[in-house]
Amino acid sequence: MAHVKKGDKVQVIAGNHKGKSGTVTSINEAKQRVIVEGVRKIKKAIKPSEANQEGGIVEIDGTIHISNVKKVD
Repeated sequence: MAHVKKGDKVQVIAGNHKGKSGTVTSINEAKQRVIVEGVRKIKKAIKPSEANQEGGIVEIDGTIHISNVKKVD
């Protein structure tokens, strides 16, 4: 069981993004990783499709190990 849940406000306590804070958008229990809104932006190449006609490079939030975040009031 994780110490944070989806929707919790958290702060990063270790790693390259130490000190940043945001809201948990998703949790992967099996891999012990969370996605925090606005932290660890990564660029991903998207192929053109019917849903996304343009394609191109998109910025998305990457995952952080769950031990590197703490819940904030």
